[in-house]
Amino acid sequence: MTDFNDRERGEEAKFAHDEDMAFRVAARRNRLLGQWAAEKMGLTPEETAAYASEVVQAEFEEAGDEDVIRKVLGDLTSAGCEIDEAGVRAALEDKSVEARRQLMGGV
Repeated sequence: MTDFNDRERGEEAKFAHDEDMAFRVAARRNRLLGQWAAEKMGLTPEETAAYASEVVQAEFEEAGDEDVIRKVLGDLTSAGCEIDEAGVRAALEDKSVEARRQLMGGV
């Protein structure tokens, strides 16, 4: 019985760790995407930091990535940047890979 309980606790701990890591990757990815978009819009370093935080907060509007994509695409379009939804989605994917590498590497 103890082995079963130990296994169950281990699975619960792994699940919690995986969920925490997924949250951290998404937050880091969104911050990196915000920094990327801010650079395209020509924002100052202070504005870039604030904008990256706004992009992280946009994640909490609805489930999935659509809210983040909509925000960044709208902001880039408003700033006169030549980019489409596919470009933002590609950047989001690139930043996801970069975020995962940073977190796994301890950066």
